[in-house]
Amino acid sequence: MIHTQNVAQLQSLMTSGEATSRQIVQAHLDAIAQQNERVGAFLETFDESALQLADQIDEKRQKGEPLGPLAGIPVAIKDNLCIQGEVTSCASKMLSEFRSLYTSTAVQNLLDAGAIPLGRTNLDEFAMGSSCENSAIQLTRNPWNTDCAPGGSSGGSAAAVAARMAPIALGSDTGGSIRQPAALCGIVGMKPTYGRVSRYGLVAFASSLDQIGPFARTVDDAAALLEAVWGHDDRDSTSVNVEFPSLNISELSPIENLRIGIVPEHYGEGLDPEVQTAIDNAVQTYKELGAEIVELEMKHAKYGVAAYYIIAPSEASSNLSRYDGVHYGHRADNFENLTGMYEASRGEGFGPEVKRRIMIGAYALSSGYYDAYYLKALKIRRLIAQDYQQAFEKVDVVLSPTSPTPAFRIGELSDSPLQMYLNDIYTIGANLAGIPGISIPAGHTGDGLPVGMQLLAPAYEEVRLLRAAKMFESATEFHLAQPAEAP
Repeated sequence: MIHTQNVAQLQSLMTSGEATSRQIVQAHLDAIAQQNERVGAFLETFDESALQLADQIDEKRQKGEPLGPLAGIPVAIKDNLCIQGEVTSCASKMLSEFRSLYTSTAVQNLLDAGAIPLGRTNLDEFAMGSSCENSAIQLTRNPWNTDCAPGGSSGGSAAAVAARMAPIALGSDTGGSIRQPAALCGIVGMKPTYGRVSRYGLVAFASSLDQIGPFARTVDDAAALLEAVWGHDDRDSTSVNVEFPSLNISELSPIENLRIGIVPEHYGEGLDPEVQTAIDNAVQTYKELGAEIVELEMKHAKYGVAAYYIIAPSEASSNLSRYDGVHYGHRADNFENLTGMYEASRGEGFGPEVKRRIMIGAYALSSGYYDAYYLKALKIRRLIAQDYQQAFEKVDVVLSPTSPTPAFRIGELSDSPLQMYLNDIYTIGANLAGIPGISIPAGHTGDGLPVGMQLLAPAYEEVRLLRAAKMFESATEFHLAQPAEAP
């Protein structure tokens, strides 16, 4: 079936004439129609525009005109990335009717590469969550077990790729929001170095942490999507102007004498035994491939969650202050004065988790508490970054679980925000340090749920990271597994 093929296979079908872009897009739209009621990954599909773009690609192909590297490939877009003329809701009542006036750089780069947006995918409201249960619009379920959450905040994009509704997807990662759902859904998810992908047109959560990245079913596909969207952008002041190497990693050899760092503290209380077994087996696989395993000390890693949940909410409280019912977004109907309009509009427009983080952030930034909380968290962030710098003097990559548990049941952690926050314990460090990270499939539990393994590399070393990930993928078959009910 066409929609079960990965990017390389779809490109081969088009090149050989076995399938047209329109047929490929239609096959994925049909899969969404069949699957989405069960999974809830998509908030909306762009049927008409997607088929029109496909026809344009087919016409160019027939005429022998130059085509982009992702010509005719469908892609799902997380609903916090602006697309001109389309709703960008961030899965929030606050923006449920907002239509963007422009297209984000990442999506525009995809369009320039010939990719075809299929639709908007669900997320935790304003990307705040680890389960996709905080969406104000609908519930997304894990395709491997629909009683379980897909992870978050990019749960819709991860579920769409895992359920074979899209071959690739874009998400955003603030503290693990690409890697954690990728792990729980059994696919590849990657966070590039901070600044590698323009944030222009990404609705901000925490501006010093947010980064756009790919979901895919193989490392090669993730690399192809990343290469299509990254690059310097003058419209984003944090966009880096450095070398952007080729990511055609299928032509790159495995890393000889690979040194992999392991942090013993990662394997303590809270780690699911089946996840630990899968990671132990993955380490053994790397040893058999010739890698050297090095134990590392990350002295400040234990403070990562605490620092993150001061810094991110502080930035969120600032970024979300613009939603006041005046210029755009939800405005309450009943209020007595200007202050009442602000209070009522924000009270109605934001969900519980967003309100919780706004209040935490506002408190941490308030007079008398700034030094005790926000400034101290920034100091911890610097120490965590230094820990990684020192680690990469000894090793090429750092290996850990992506998530401490496999997919948890929907509602299981809803009443325990702290327990939910601890799902990010392995992923937060990369965002605080600004380094790239990837999650790849590394096994399954006895109940058949996926387990993800995370690899981290120094800043701007995406090629190294992808090569190390490809080594493991080539030696295993975990990435070939798919949910039983995927068509």
